[in-house]
Amino acid sequence: MTYLVATNFQRARSEEQREIRRQAVLDTTASMLEEMPVGDISLNELSRRVGLAKSNVLRYFESREAILLELLDRAWQQWTADLPALLDAGIDATAPVSRRGDQFAATVTDSLAERRVLCDLLSSQAGVLEHNVSPQVAARYKRAAVANVTEIATLARRHLPELGDSAPQLTVAVIMAIGAVWTHARPSKAMLAAYEADPSLAAFKMDFATALREMLATLTAGALSRASS
Repeated sequence: MTYLVATNFQRARSEEQREIRRQAVLDTTASMLEEMPVGDISLNELSRRVGLAKSNVLRYFESREAILLELLDRAWQQWTADLPALLDAGIDATAPVSRRGDQFAATVTDSLAERRVLCDLLSSQAGVLEHNVSPQVAARYKRAAVANVTEIATLARRHLPELGDSAPQLTVAVIMAIGAVWTHARPSKAMLAAYEADPSLAAFKMDFATALREMLATLTAGALSRASS
């Protein structure tokens, strides 16, 4: 792959040129996320690949985390845009509420099967991505996150009207569960070796799809139960 040479860099003179550079940084980072986990993304490597000095990358984004937060919002919006059709196909509107709850959990889980980058970013958002950013960037991201949660809550209520006002709380719990299960389903090499050496520890080895489906089903059933009480 051929990259731009940093020494040929010329400062963007117009807003259009600035936007082109910003998109180049975002697109290059997105490509890196297809190759490596969030924790391996560095400004040094990003700068090399995009063909800009690190200081020039920071002209367009205040930090590595600011770039990744923007990519998280992009991936989240795409997921939210795809969910309506998936939920329409995966949930039987005539089924009892308990069955629809299980179908909701299964469909959301299945929708994440090919969205490794989204899951990885969600698992990093609170502990990593929301640090080393300014209050302005943090607030902008959180406003976008609230909008994304609202969209999914609306979808949940459409298929599970029994949730009532509990739909936003369930949606927040779902997002948190995705990040938590993703993290635990990817143990370190040392932990994998421990599992192999001691089969009694295998109960802690987690399959992402299986564990997430069960957790989301439990969360959904609990939200429905509380809403009906």
